[in-house]
Parts: sequence; C-alpha cells; structure tokens
Amino acid sequence: MKKTKYILLPFLVSLFAVTGCNDDFVNTQPLGEVSESSVWSDAALAEAAVTNIYRGIGNGGFDEQMLASLTDETMFTHPGRNITTVTESRSNSADPGWINNTYDWANMFTYIRAANVAIEQLSEPQLEDGALVDRLMGEAKFMRAYYYQQLLRYFGGFPIIDKSYGLSDDDFLVSRDSYEDCVNFIVKDLDDAATLLSGKNLASGRTTELAALALKSRVLLYAASDLHDIPTASAKSSVISGFSNKELLGYISGSQEARWQAAKAAAKAVLDKGTGAFLNNSEPVSAEQGKENYMNTSLSRNGGEDDLIFGRYFISAKREGGGRQGLFNGPNGYNNWAGNTPVSLLVDDYEMMDGSSFDWDNAEHAAKPYDNRDPRFYASVLYDGAQWKPRASANQPRDPLGQIQTGQYELPSGDTHFGLDTRNGPIEDWNGSYTGYYIRKFTEPADDFVDQNTWQEIPWPVLRYTEAVLNYAEACIELGEDAEAKNWINKVRFRAGLPALTESGDALMDRYRHERRIEMVFEEQRFHDTRRWMIAPETLGRQANGINIVGSLKPGATVDVYRYDTSIYNYSYEVINMDEGKENRQWADKMYFLPLNRTELNRNENLIQNPGFD
Repeated sequence: MKKTKYILLPFLVSLFAVTGCNDDFVNTQPLGEVSESSVWSDAALAEAAVTNIYRGIGNGGFDEQMLASLTDETMFTHPGRNITTVTESRSNSADPGWINNTYDWANMFTYIRAANVAIEQLSEPQLEDGALVDRLMGEAKFMRAYYYQQLLRYFGGFPIIDKSYGLSDDDFLVSRDSYEDCVNFIVKDLDDAATLLSGKNLASGRTTELAALALKSRVLLYAASDLHDIPTASAKSSVISGFSNKELLGYISGSQEARWQAAKAAAKAVLDKGTGAFLNNSEPVSAEQGKENYMNTSLSRNGGEDDLIFGRYFISAKREGGGRQGLFNGPNGYNNWAGNTPVSLLVDDYEMMDGSSFDWDNAEHAAKPYDNRDPRFYASVLYDGAQWKPRASANQPRDPLGQIQTGQYELPSGDTHFGLDTRNGPIEDWNGSYTGYYIRKFTEPADDFVDQNTWQEIPWPVLRYTEAVLNYAEACIELGEDAEAKNWINKVRFRAGLPALTESGDALMDRYRHERRIEMVFEEQRFHDTRRWMIAPETLGRQANGINIVGSLKPGATVDVYRYDTSIYNYSYEVINMDEGKENRQWADKMYFLPLNRTELNRNENLIQNPGFD
C-alpha cells in the first residue's frame, strides 16, 4: 500500500502540472460522439438524425410473430410467446401479452422524443438550405404523427408531448389527453407535413406528401367509426358505458356524420393525388390476371409498386428479420417455421369466382374446396395440392413436383403417407402447421428463395393507395352514397377478376367489410377493423380452426411416390377446431383497447388505465 501511494502522488502532481492550466483538457470532444449543435448545423448529420427517427417502424409487420395471429386471419404455431394471452382475453396491466415494439408505449415515446428534438432544432434552423429544412421538418412531423397514431389506435388517448424533456424540467407526470385532442394534434402534424413535403422527391422508404395525406385518411376513418363515437360505443358495450373517462376513448359530443364527411374528404384527397395500380378496368380481368395483379401489388413490383405509398424496405445484404418471411411462415417441408398459419375462418371467407359465398354445405364446394375461388386466395394462401417450389435437394425424391402436402394419404401398401408439410411428416415436424394452411402472400415467389438461407427484398406496406380507396368507399356507405362507394370497390374487385357488387345499404356494408378483409389480409388491418366496427365478439371471439384432409386411393389406382392427383385419389375435407389446450379463443370487451402496462402506471400516477383492466 505504501508503494502504491508513493507512485501515485508524483503521477497526480505531474498530471496537474501538465493540465492544471489547460482548460481544453476537460473540454475534449469524445471521438465516438457528435455534439447536438454540430448535428443540426451540418446537413448530412441533420439528415442522419431525422433518418434515425424511422427506426421506430422496426420491421413493420414482418416479424416472426404477426398481428394477424391476434385475429381471425391466422394462428401462431409455437407456444410460449404470449399470443394466447391476447386471443383468450387474459390481458392485464401486469401481463398485457405479446406487444410488438411497433406499438409498444415506451418504444413509441422514445421515437416521439427524437421527432420532438428534430422539430425543435429545425424550428430555428442553423442550416442554410431552406428546402432541406422544410423536407426534414416535414419528415419529422410525419413520423411523430405516425407514432402517435399507433398509440391512438391501440390505446386511445395519450399524453400529447410536443417538446423534448430535459433534466432541468421539474415535472414529468403528464395526463392522457382526450381522444379528440389527440386526433386534432395528429391531423395538424400531417397537414403541416403534407405542405412541407409538397413537390419534394424522396427516396423509397421516406415519407412524402401523399403519405401524410394517406395517414390522415386512416386517422379520420378511425375517428368516425363506432368505437370512437361514445354514445354508439356505450350502447354496444357495458365496459365502455361504465368507464368514467370516456373522453379518452372517443368523442363524447359532436356529429358522427360530420366526422364521416371529414374522413371521406381526407380519403378523396389521396385518390385525387395518387394513381394506384391496375385499377382502370371497366370489367373483371381474367382469373389468372387477377392473381398476378394481386401478387404484384403485394410484392410491390411489375407495376404493383404504384399501389405502395409508404413502405418499410429491406435489402438482402443487411439480413434483417423483415426479409425472412419465407422462413418465418413457410412450410416445414421446405425447412421453414410455419409461424403464422391461416385459419379456416379466413380461407372459407374467400368467395367463388362468380362472387357467391363458399359453402361447405354445397356438395360441389365441399368436394373441391380449392377450385374456382377468388384469385386473391391463390396469391395469399398455400393449401393442400398447391403447386409451389422445388424442395431442397435432399427432399426432392419425396416430392419431385413441389406440391404442398398438408393431409394424410393412402399408399398401395396400405400404409399412410403423412404429408411433408404436416406435423406428422418426416421434415421438421415440430414446425408443421396445425391448421393445414400456410401464408403465401409477401413470400418471394422465385424458386431459389426457399428456406433460412435466403433473405427477401419485399417491402412492408405501411400505407397503400388501396387502403385509401377502401376508406373512401366506407365513408361513402356510411353517408348513404352507395353508388359512389360501389364505383370504387368494384375497381378493386375488377383488378382481382371478380364481378361487381350490386347490393345497397346494410348488405353493401357487409360486402365492403368482406372485401377489406380479403384485400388487406395479413396487413395489420383486421385487428383494428374488427374493433372499430365493434364486431369483434362475433369475429375474434371465434375459435381458431383448420382442415383435416384424407386422400384415399381410387380402386385399382397405384402410385410410387405420393403426388396430388384427383385421378388417383379421392380427397375428403373436414373443418376442425383447434384443441382448447392449444388455443381457446374468446372475446372480452376490455380488449377493444390494450392495457397500459403497470410499469408505466407506476412511473406516472396521473395516467388513467383503460376500461376493464385493473
């Protein structure tokens, strides 16, 4: 110890001698950091700071666990991910269940703060390029509005924070603002963003004037919906009617019709400004063209990219999770994980080509359930017998044709062949679908994109022109303007190869809701639509189901290696509910809004919990 002190004292003395009179020593800039003043006075650094705000989008909806599995679109295959906490309405403040970081309360406010910093700095710009300042300000305001609308549509009213808090602030305990005030704040940001971004050309993946208008259309559509018209919502739900702070959930006064007018005008602004893709048909295209059109809009290529207004893009070189949808959702027989698999509730909702409903009680339909269906079905779902891709070389002898196998089939020996894409098959059976279906939409169709060794470059559709078309049609129906609504809905149907709708009134609204379900499947729309329409009890409350398929050899028929072939096999189909031990779906009205996490409530005593939660 004495030796240590002896050495240290001269060192400190010499250090003081060298630095004691040099103030620059304590002002040395860290080599790995840039000061805030430097960032906002340098064009490249300022742009990088605004670009960083986009990170809150994450992978969009392209995560291993998808929001679709919290709805009647798909179910999640693997246990232990807190999905069933939500689908079984067991969510509470201590255990809300699975929450994607793209709407996580704390995560959204992290990026809202980043947007607030940018807006503050750009309000008194140090940059000389005024056009750049306007563009960056427009992007920051759009992103702030986007994250706030994420909070709004999941949680209801939020605390409006329009400044970046610092250590000198003496009060961080803010209250939630009313739903109406939150809508007005978001719309103001989007109006500002649209003005600032007008005429600006930006790279793919960055926001634009049209994106600001499209997001405004969504926000005002939700605001006009029944869930957020408190008199209507209270009449439909005792949980909402018994809540003491209804202003956090919707409008407690004012005209719902006026709100539908505002929603209609906002959607029409998008239609007038954009063009969309493949919507200029006066009659239905062929079934094959309809499938191709839908695939191209989903993949954003071959003209379909014109439908995408704002997307989260991926490049294979970065190997981000958003580029692995084929792995996350693909068939186990192709060495994939079958994460989110379509349920029969969805599959059975796809129309026949003539526009009639599919019906298991119809003998012709039941015998050939995958024939003559809405072309979007074939672009969205993989089913038993669907022609897909070549198997991995080791598995091609088992399936030379590359056909989806989700059933069990009789062999001439009397043995049963369990399909390669089942949970009883010989290839990664633990990754097989319980439902008998797989997602095709958003999966790269090229044969060499098969399994975990490939990353896709398909963008996640944050905002689509077609969404604005459907928003406009919905507002028109609500306002009694059926002819105008059908004009636009039929553009979407003709693009898919389906006949025009002819209904009116409530029947037209039912067909519209069906059309939105099918057209925007797996795009995080259904979760919100069923809630804002307040039809969740009869949609999300239904038990997930699948299909059981058995192929029996026809008399005298023989086969060496199984293949789907109706000349060799008779196929039977049975819809089966999921075992309650796997998932026991039920609906509780508290699930119209998500619970604020107990951690946030403990941090801020001024926050009010949503109705129905402790």
